[in-house]
Amino acid sequence: MLLIAIAFLRFYDQTDFEFLGLVANPRQWSNGFTVAALLATLANFGVEWNRRNRETNRLAQEAQRRAEEEQRRTEEEQRRVREEQRRVAQERADESRRTEERERQIARTRIETRCRIAEIQFQLDPSDRNRRLLREALALLAEYGDLFS
Repeated sequence: MLLIAIAFLRFYDQTDFEFLGLVANPRQWSNGFTVAALLATLANFGVEWNRRNRETNRLAQEAQRRAEEEQRRTEEEQRRVREEQRRVAQERADESRRTEERERQIARTRIETRCRIAEIQFQLDPSDRNRRLLREALALLAEYGDLFS
């Protein structure tokens, strides 16, 4: 709109358009409108500059939020994996302890059974052979006595 007013005041006069006769000093008005157009252009440039900066900041913040969210998800997944690994390791350790305890129980039962058999055989027949078997069983019992504690 200002450009049209500037053009009318600068390039036309009262002979072209009669209503221009109402304007005193058309060159001064044209210059004023030119300054107003420049100021409006500068203001528009400043507004657009500010809008672009805000948009750039918004996009940067959005990208940063996405990166932080992705990092949080990655850390959460790593934590979950570590917990799962720890749980599996604990289960393996528990299973290993149970297996070891079962093996100890089996060994304990075998030694006890061997001792009882040797004792019963000696009570039924106190021969030298049974006496030797009883001594071997007692030696075994003394050697592996910590299994019974």
